[in-house]
This record gives sequence, C-alpha cells and structure tokens, in this order.
Amino acid sequence: MSSPQARATLDFRQRYQHPPALVWSAPGRVNLIGEHTDYNDGFVLPFALPHRTAVAVAGTSDPAADGRRQWTVSSETTGEQITFGPDELAPGRVPGWAGYVAGIVWVLRGLGVDVPAAELAIASDVPVGAGLSSSAALECATLAALLDLSGSLAEVPVAAWPELAQRAENAYVGMPCGIMDQSASTLCQDGHALFLDCRTLQADQVPFSLADAGLAMLVVDTRAPHRHTDSEYATRRATCEAAARTLGLPALRDVTDLDATLARLPDEVSRRRVRHVVSEDARVHAVVALLRAGRPADIGPLLTASHASLRDDFEVTVPELDVAVSAALAAGALGARMTGGGFGGCVIGLVPEQSSVDIAAAVAEAFAAKGFTAPVSFVTTPGPGVSRMDD
Repeated sequence: MSSPQARATLDFRQRYQHPPALVWSAPGRVNLIGEHTDYNDGFVLPFALPHRTAVAVAGTSDPAADGRRQWTVSSETTGEQITFGPDELAPGRVPGWAGYVAGIVWVLRGLGVDVPAAELAIASDVPVGAGLSSSAALECATLAALLDLSGSLAEVPVAAWPELAQRAENAYVGMPCGIMDQSASTLCQDGHALFLDCRTLQADQVPFSLADAGLAMLVVDTRAPHRHTDSEYATRRATCEAAARTLGLPALRDVTDLDATLARLPDEVSRRRVRHVVSEDARVHAVVALLRAGRPADIGPLLTASHASLRDDFEVTVPELDVAVSAALAAGALGARMTGGGFGGCVIGLVPEQSSVDIAAAVAEAFAAKGFTAPVSFVTTPGPGVSRMDD
C-alpha cells in the first residue's frame, strides 16, 4: 500500500479536481511507559510510530464576508466529506472525526491566525480505536497544514503546537486528555523516545535503539475497542484531581512520601489511583536511566510492573489486554504492558528480535482459546514527529 501522504494527495486530486498546495503528516505513538501520569503533571516516555496520518490541503476562493468562509474535509477511512463554516466553530458543533479538524480551526482562529477557507483530504495508516493516538496524529497534521497554508509557521513555534492541539481535543471535542499524545506526535525524533515533563513541558530525547541489543518492540492490537471519550477516563482523572486537592498538592506528581500520603486518603479507590500514579512516575525515571545507560533489556520488568499497576490499582485493563500480556510473557517476552488509556487497545512487548514472530503467534493462540477476536501484531521502531512532504 502506498504511503498516507501519497494517498491523501491522490484523494485530494480526485475529490477536488486540482492538486493540493501542501501535505503534512504526523505519527501515531506508543507510550513506552508513563500511563495516566500526564494529566497529573507527571512524566511520560512515548515514541512515534512509523504509522502516520496525512493531511493534504489547498486554499479556496475566500469571499470577502468571513461569515461565508467554509472548510471542506474528506476522510479516506470513512469516505465522508464534511463542510463547516464559522457558525459551526463552537465546541461540539462538528461531531465525529471532522470535529478534530474543526477544533484545530477553532483554536487557530482564537489565537488570531487568519485560517483561510480550504479543502482538505485525510489519509491514515494509524489504527483507529487501538490506543495509538490516531486523534492526536490527525490534530497535529491538521494544525501544521493550516498554519503553513495561512503563512503563520514562523509566528507559532513548534514547541507551542502540542498545547494548541491538546486545547482542540479538550475544549472542542470534549476529551480531557493530557498533553502526551500531541507532544509525541509533534516532537519525537527518529530512533528516540521522548522523555516529557508534563508540568514544565521540558522534552528530552532518549536514545531507543533496540536492534543494537538484539531486541524488538512488539505491538499487539487486541482489537478490543478503545473508546477514549468513555466516561471512565474522565472519572479516573477526576479521582486523581480530587485526591490532590485532599492532600493539598498541586498535582499527584508532588507526592514525596507515598506511604504517608496513602494513609491520609479517605477511601481505598483513591489510594489505589494515587499509588499507581506515583509508582508509575518512578518507573518512568527508572526506564529513562536504564536506556541512557545502554541497558534496554533491563526495562522489561518495569514494563510488566506498570501493567500490573494499571490492572490492579488503576483498573483500566480488560481481559484481552491481560491475556495478551500473560501470553507474551509466557512465550519469552522480557516485559509487556498495555499502552494507552486502557479499556481496550494495544499491548507492547519487549522481545528478543528472533522471537517476535513466535511470541505474536502465542498471543494469537491464547486469544483463539478464549474466543476473542484475532489480534493484529507488528514490530515497530521509533520514528519522527510531524513533517511536511517534500515538494
């Protein structure tokens, strides 16, 4: 199959009967470790996937009256074509996948960017609903494309893009996500994981080359539907924020004595949620230290401990995720964990490179024995963030 960039270009020509002015793309991501820590001002360590979402775009004749300005966007995935104007640029007015595009237009206009009327075509190979940040990839590619089209790339630095894309998802789409996904889609570099402090937004590139150590990163899409807008995600965030208020802390990342902190919390659910966040932040730091020391094989037990914490303390796994982790470990993975927000989605496994096919087969066999939908597995390597297609 051709690249998303090429497919977006072709779809644009076929739909609009002229070539696009430019094409930008942004990747999905895998979070190596640091789950549900971003909205607690904590630490995360994602890396960009080779899978990308491309947005081809061109301006259209723009009437003098801004009230008639329109944006038309098409999706290769759904086959739909949606048109919206300024009257729809209020949070929630454009539903579904097109809402992410409308949200970016809304954010940029609020920033003072004169976003021209435009036609857009989207193509993607980021799996949807798998917890690999297909929404962030769409947001970040659209943001870059519309900034470029409006001539505002120089005025809005790349370091500011993740916050703008997050604002579209939080305030327009209504998903209370943290900033990790948009940061990974924008800032990641080839061959590196992104060590991000979600409070200060300091981002450091950590070398992450598994092949040199004879290892590989196996991604297992469990095909258990991942619904980011589920109320469960918002409930987890609200519980964490309430616990921080009870403790008199700005955020859970400020906990320094976990045992003493847990003793101050009034209920067992809050204690479990806090224990996960605080221990997960510690695991992120430990993984970063091991990678910087050139010891990638040693991060395996930390990945597995993260999954146990997400299963038992944060309670965001589902049977498919747990079975995939158990099967991968039993077949020889050095470590495995769910990745993403949970309630479905993907599992990652740190595996010996020569064993990746056998471990993927073992997971598939375990799924068949349980009567689950067959998973889809692939080996991945860290890729680059948002970029413009060469002219």
